[in-house]
Amino acid sequence: MAAVLPRTTTSVPSARTCAAPAAGLALAALATLVWSGSFVTSRGLHDSVPPVQHAFWRWVVALLAVAPFGARQAWRQRALIRRHARYVLLASFLGVAVYNTLVNQAGLTTPAATMGLIMAASPVLMAVFERLGGVRLGARRSTGLLIACAGVTLLVGGGAGFATGDLWMIAAACCFAGYSALLRRRPAELSGTGFLFTTFLTGTVLLLPAQAVSVTVQGSFHPTPATVLPLLYVGVASSAVAFFAWNKAVALIGATRAGIVYHLQPVCVTLLSWAVLGETTGLPHLLSMALILGGVVLGAGSRR
Repeated sequence: MAAVLPRTTTSVPSARTCAAPAAGLALAALATLVWSGSFVTSRGLHDSVPPVQHAFWRWVVALLAVAPFGARQAWRQRALIRRHARYVLLASFLGVAVYNTLVNQAGLTTPAATMGLIMAASPVLMAVFERLGGVRLGARRSTGLLIACAGVTLLVGGGAGFATGDLWMIAAACCFAGYSALLRRRPAELSGTGFLFTTFLTGTVLLLPAQAVSVTVQGSFHPTPATVLPLLYVGVASSAVAFFAWNKAVALIGATRAGIVYHLQPVCVTLLSWAVLGETTGLPHLLSMALILGGVVLGAGSRR
């Protein structure tokens, strides 16, 4: 009589499980690339559109772009939104009303490449926020983060001067890191597009008083193709598309891991600022880019 062998099962990750990290990394990279263009836009419009008006009209355009997809869902979930009103208000304040206004203010005096470098420090703050929340980073992810930070430090020490706008960018990095950390606490039942529409609407309303003051004191900017087209880019691509991609990426892989991919931003901003604005790029930039890319590859990889 043949012996009956016990059935063994092999745990094979499902296609959905394997695809989630790859999709999260791709979405984080997409948001990072698109946001890099917004730093160039902020610098390019520094002498034609006041910072607050730049931010206000950006979010008006973004709100119109997201409304066909998110307004109905936000209305259906209005009771849930009211229940989490404090969370929505804080996310809107940090990620919409304040963050981009500070970036535009920094663009008055700080080169686009330097703005991207300072923002590359925000993943460190994201990791700190997540660690305070109880998330373990792991040796590989921490090492990749440190290598990428070393690349940023090398570039700053390689000749990037310190301007007044750098302080505004440091504050912007803190706001963005806080916003990204908040995304991990977003109510699971609140849809992504509904959340985007709600935060865009709330952030735009929060900017209304500052917009009124800016128009009264500084006057309105003149709408020309040179000002309207960049605002359409930051409103549709850098706001509606990039924020949706970033929020989804954080939901899939977490703020720390997405933040490591965000270290690609100084590389993208440096190349774009050189191509569009004519800002120079030297050997320190190239060496730091190598460190940043190496840190991203190491830190964003899966842990076994």
